[in-house]
Amino acid sequence: MALRDETLAFIGCGMMGEAMVKGLLREGLVDPRQIIASHPRPERCLELENRYGVQVTDDNAEAAADATFVVVAVKPQFLGEVVNDLDGVLNMDATVLSVVAGATMARLGSDFGVSRVVRVMPNTPAQIGRGMSVWAATGTVDEAGRKKVQVILSALGAEEYVIHENELDMATALSGTGPAFVFMFMEALVDAGVHMGFSRRVAEKLVFETVLGAAEFAKGEPDHLAKLRNQVTSPGGTTAAAQYQLERGRLRTVLSDAVWAAYRRCQQLGGAAETDINGGPL
Repeated sequence: MALRDETLAFIGCGMMGEAMVKGLLREGLVDPRQIIASHPRPERCLELENRYGVQVTDDNAEAAADATFVVVAVKPQFLGEVVNDLDGVLNMDATVLSVVAGATMARLGSDFGVSRVVRVMPNTPAQIGRGMSVWAATGTVDEAGRKKVQVILSALGAEEYVIHENELDMATALSGTGPAFVFMFMEALVDAGVHMGFSRRVAEKLVFETVLGAAEFAKGEPDHLAKLRNQVTSPGGTTAAAQYQLERGRLRTVLSDAVWAAYRRCQQLGGAAETDINGGPL
């Protein structure tokens, strides 16, 4: 109901843009006629039209011209092209909702010529409605506008509003990149299971259910994660022996270094995107 009078344009309707469209329609938050999606490939436009019944176009300006929410979901290196396409097109009252890694709200507002800007960092599980979206907004996005953003992001899963924009880069490194770390961890466990003698099917089932159950259990418990881990660790037992090897391998340090590397790379990508928008070299 909160989005009944809104028109949403999805500029660059790839994986994340489609996840948002799918979630909004799945939850009945909008009618397909309220959505227009743009993509440079005609076959992708046709696919989106057939799958969701939304309006489609390969022209970014056409998609955004009458939109009240303009969702910019392109890779950082293509942001400059989108800015050029939408030069002078957006309604001044439109809200730009960006999922472009690293692009600041100040830069987005300046280059799109709007004051209402929302910057969002979703993650991959958003594709099944179990994502984590961290977002910030300019001061011109009032309480009613923020509630509408919450409704949009609820289609992707959980959401968390932050006041300080630098936390978006931090979220990119932690929750945005985090699923890749989890997938790698799971892949290693499955391979270890196969090495011991399990079939890959059985090893995958054991790992998937173990990770899912552990996450759900930890989420519902008030205790520190270290206390939960200690509950599984008997003195001189199998878990203690395994943890000793993980500590020897510097698991904690490697993960911390990985998150920090992702954080620094996000900042670099943001700087590169801004340089490109200004006409300089990437």
